[in-house]
Amino acid sequence: MDISVIIVNYNVKHFLEQCLYAVQKASRGLKTEIVVIDNNSSDNSINYLRPSFPATRFIANTENFGFAKACNQGLQLATGKYILFLNPDTIVPEDCFQKCLAFFETHPGAGALGIKMIDGSGRFLKESKRSFPSPLTSLFKLFGLSRLFPHSRLFSRYHLGHLDKDNDHEIDVLAGAFMMIRKEVLEKTGGFDEIFFMYGEDVDLSYRIQKTPCDATGENYKNYYFSGSSIIHFKGESTKRGSMNYVRMFYKAMSIFVRKHYGGNRAGFFNLLIHLGIWIRAVLAGIGRFIRLVGLPLIDAGLIMLSFWTIRKIWGSYVRPEVQYDDRLLWIAIPAFTILYLLTAYYAGLYDRWYKRSELVRSTLIATIVLLACYSLLPEQYRFSRAIILFGAILSFIVIGLLRRILVASKVLAAAKQQEEHASTLIVASSSEYETVLHLMQEAGMKEKVLGRVAVTENDQSAIGYWSKLNLLYQAVPFKEVIFCEGTLSFKNIIEALEQSAGEKKIKIHATGSHSIVGSESKDSLGEYVSRENGLNLADPYNRRIKRLQDLFISFTAIISFPLHFIWVKKPLQFFTNCFRILFGQKTWVGYAADGKNLPNLRPAVLACNGIPKTIKQELSADSLHMIDYWYARDYEPMQDLKLVWKMYKRLGG
Repeated sequence: MDISVIIVNYNVKHFLEQCLYAVQKASRGLKTEIVVIDNNSSDNSINYLRPSFPATRFIANTENFGFAKACNQGLQLATGKYILFLNPDTIVPEDCFQKCLAFFETHPGAGALGIKMIDGSGRFLKESKRSFPSPLTSLFKLFGLSRLFPHSRLFSRYHLGHLDKDNDHEIDVLAGAFMMIRKEVLEKTGGFDEIFFMYGEDVDLSYRIQKTPCDATGENYKNYYFSGSSIIHFKGESTKRGSMNYVRMFYKAMSIFVRKHYGGNRAGFFNLLIHLGIWIRAVLAGIGRFIRLVGLPLIDAGLIMLSFWTIRKIWGSYVRPEVQYDDRLLWIAIPAFTILYLLTAYYAGLYDRWYKRSELVRSTLIATIVLLACYSLLPEQYRFSRAIILFGAILSFIVIGLLRRILVASKVLAAAKQQEEHASTLIVASSSEYETVLHLMQEAGMKEKVLGRVAVTENDQSAIGYWSKLNLLYQAVPFKEVIFCEGTLSFKNIIEALEQSAGEKKIKIHATGSHSIVGSESKDSLGEYVSRENGLNLADPYNRRIKRLQDLFISFTAIISFPLHFIWVKKPLQFFTNCFRILFGQKTWVGYAADGKNLPNLRPAVLACNGIPKTIKQELSADSLHMIDYWYARDYEPMQDLKLVWKMYKRLGG
C-alpha cells in the first residue's frame, strides 16, 4: 500500500464529501486506502457518505475522542508506506499525492511533509509553515508585532514570514490539516500524544519527528514545507476562532507542549506568557460571549425600560403635566412591557447568530401591536396614555438599533448576509454540469441567485463567457459569487484559479457526483455549504422557535381546559401525559413519520406528519415515509401543525 489517508470528521459532512471525491482523484495510479474516523457527529455524516464511497472505511465513535486519539485509531488500521493525516475541510489537486511521494524519494532525510495551503478565497494560509513556539515568538505574536511586520525574520518567526511561500523549505511545525509522514517514522516516534484533545498535537508530533534519528542519513529526520502543490483548506471546523472554547483548548495545548518539552526558567517564562495570553483572550472572548448570550437580552431590557421611563417622564412633564400616574402601576407595567418585548424579540430571531435589522423591526411591531391590543382590554383605572407605549416603542427601537450597529462594527456581533435583490452567481460548468448544479440550487431554494453559465471550453458559444477570463467578464456582468464545477475542469484547475483571484470574489466548489456545494470566504469564517437541506423550511431557526411556541400553546391550553377532553378525546390520560411531556421538551405534537434521516432534528412526535398517531404502525414503505418526511420539512408552515392537531384532536391520546 502506497498511502493511507486518515481523516477525522466532526459535523462537516458536506466538506468531507468534496474532500473524498478529491482524494479519490488524487489516488489514481497509487495503492491508496482511505479511513474516516467520525467523532460522534450529530449531522448523520456516515449514513450520508457511505453509499457514495463504498471503498472508504468508516469508523463511528460513540463519543468525541478529540483529534489526536481519532487519528491514532486510524493509524492502527493503516498499512501504507506513507500516512497522510488530512482535514475533512480540504481539497487536494489530482497530482498532489504523486508530487509529494516524488519529494520524499529525492529527500531521504524527510520524515514528514506539509504543503502550501490556501483558504476558500485563494489567500495563502500562514500556518502552512511555522516554527516551534518560544517565549520570544509568543511575545511578538501576543503584542501584534508579527502582524505589523509579517515578513520579518525576527518578529514574524512563528509563521516564518521571511521564507518565500513559493519555494520549498525545511521548517519546524507541520499543520495538522495536511501531514504526510513516513510510516517508519511513526513507528519510531509513536502517533499523536492523546493528552492533546484538539490543537497542539501537530506541534508536538513535529517536535518529536525532528528528535528522531534517520537511518538513511545518520542525522535526525527533517520536516519540510512543500510548495510544489497547493491544497484548499476551507476551515469548516465547528470550533469557532475567538470563542471561549477555542481559547481554552488552544492555550491549554500550548501549555501542555511547553511543560512537556521545555524545562527550567525558559518553561516558567513561557508559561507566564501563555497564561497572560489566556487571560487576555479569555477576558475578551468572555465579554463578547456574555454580550451575545446573556448580556444582550439584559442590555436590551435595560434600554427598553429606560426608553419607556424616559418617554413617561417627558410626557408627564411637558405634554400632559396635569395627569398623575401611580408609580406602583408604572413599576409593574414597564417591566411587563419589557418582558413582552424580549419574548417577541427572541421568537422573531433577534438573538440568533446574525443580526438582521428586519428582525428588530418585526419584533418591535409585533410587540407594540400586542401591547396596544392587551392595553385596550384593561380596566380604566389601570390604563395610561397609549402615546407612552407608542413613543416608548419607537425610542427603544432607535437605541437598540444603534447598539446593534456598534456591536456589529466592533465585531462582537456578526451582520447578517443580505439576500441579493438580483441574481449574482455564475456557475463555471459544462452544459450537463450546469443543469445538475441548477437542480441542486433549486432544491436549496437558491435558483433565483443564478445569473448564468460560464463555459469551460473555449469554443462553447452557448455560455456568457469563458472561465479563464472571469476578470474581464465582471466589467459586463456584475457577479458576486462563482461556483466552480469539478468534472470538465479538474480540482487543480480550480485551485489555480482561486490562487490567481485571491479573495476578489466569493468562491464555491461542486465535485461531480456530490450532492452539495461548499465554500468559505476567509480563514476566520466558518465554511458554508449549499445542499437540499438549505431548502428545508424546518431548518430555519425562526420556524423551529414558532413550532416550539405552538407546541407550548396547544399543551397549555389543553391543560387549563382539561375537563372537556375527558369527553371528546380517546385515551384522555395518555393525552394529558403527552401535554406534560411536550411542556417539558420531551415530545412534539407533529413530527416525522419515519426516522427523519438527513433532516432537521425533531423531538419524538405524538402524530406523524401524515396524520397517523405514532402508536400505530405505518403501512407505507420506508421510502414513501422518508419522502413524506422530506416534503414536511421542506414545505413546513406552522399552520400545518395546527390544522393536523385540530383534525386528529380525538386521537391525540394515541
